[in-house]
Amino acid sequence: MRGLSEAPVVALLGARQVGKTTLARLVALEWGEPATAFDLEDVAAREALSATPDMLLRRKEGLVVLDEVQRLPHLFEVLRPICDDPDRKAVFLLLGSASWDLVKDISETLAGRVQLLDVAGFALSEVGASHQDALWMRGGFPRAFLAHSGAAWTRWMQSFTRTFLERDIPMLSPRVSPEAVGRFWRMLAHFHGQIWNASALVHSMDVSVTAVNKYRDLLSGAFMIRMLPPWFENLGKRLVKSPKVFLRDSGVLHFLLGLEESEDLPMHPRYGASWEGFCLEQTLIAHGQREAYFYRTQRGAELDLMLVRRGRRWGFEFKCTDAPRTTKSMHIAIADLGLEHLWVVYPGNLEYPLGEKITALPLGSVPDLQLRPPR
Repeated sequence: MRGLSEAPVVALLGARQVGKTTLARLVALEWGEPATAFDLEDVAAREALSATPDMLLRRKEGLVVLDEVQRLPHLFEVLRPICDDPDRKAVFLLLGSASWDLVKDISETLAGRVQLLDVAGFALSEVGASHQDALWMRGGFPRAFLAHSGAAWTRWMQSFTRTFLERDIPMLSPRVSPEAVGRFWRMLAHFHGQIWNASALVHSMDVSVTAVNKYRDLLSGAFMIRMLPPWFENLGKRLVKSPKVFLRDSGVLHFLLGLEESEDLPMHPRYGASWEGFCLEQTLIAHGQREAYFYRTQRGAELDLMLVRRGRRWGFEFKCTDAPRTTKSMHIAIADLGLEHLWVVYPGNLEYPLGEKITALPLGSVPDLQLRPPR
């Protein structure tokens, strides 16, 4: 609501089925009358807005919701003069589930007129710390997390991934094979949390580097994967300069790895990487995605996540252990990066100091962190 009071357009961006439409309905209820919604998945709505978009939208008053707006990107050009009209009586809430070109088009066409908001799945702060293991295993998609059984969760994931590949991929890139993207997606699950290495995937899939990069961009643009950039500056060190790749939803990761029950997870080779990705997403949900990096030197010193806030640097290590300890790598990262503090996020319940500028922190306490130096 605050965004709609500050800008004529607010865009909610996130994966399909993550809850954007539900959130928009809640906003519409709070807004009251008048409120109008166009679902661009509906053929009639899409045809109407294709034929006479200016006439339809310029006359509207109150809140106007445009769902799945990536289906009609030309609407951004239509909205620009409407937003600038001093007699405008409407504000616009755009919902999109494919970000790659969408964000670029919105940002360029509606510059200065739009606020972009990321919508993630359920956060740990929403479901409660007692449901941490369930959220980790099942992921943040509402229907997946709320499934009444493990078998129901598996069936939902089967339907979701199949629909994404068979319907969304052809819409996003008609010339790309959904079967090839599906194979790449499953293979990428085994590279979760690793440095991006196109050559390894090219060799495994027997396709070109161009094709692999195209598949990566499609999944990234549809909010299925995250490419976490490295931090590097002139430190006189040999640094890793390729991004790390993560599947953004832990439930999708576990499904693609063939896991069905939480009891199977500790036995899987990607157990630690799964915890890292889960913690990473929860931390970014709590503190925002801007200026987020990892750090690694060629000699092995590393930091899972660094956030830059108000010009200061804060570090996070994600350890799936009952009793985290400090490492030489942590001290190197603090010195190299000039960190204000480093938190070792783990599955336990106690917060306690591990050393100067290092604290063991339960994942559930991450949203409560104040990323500012003490006064």
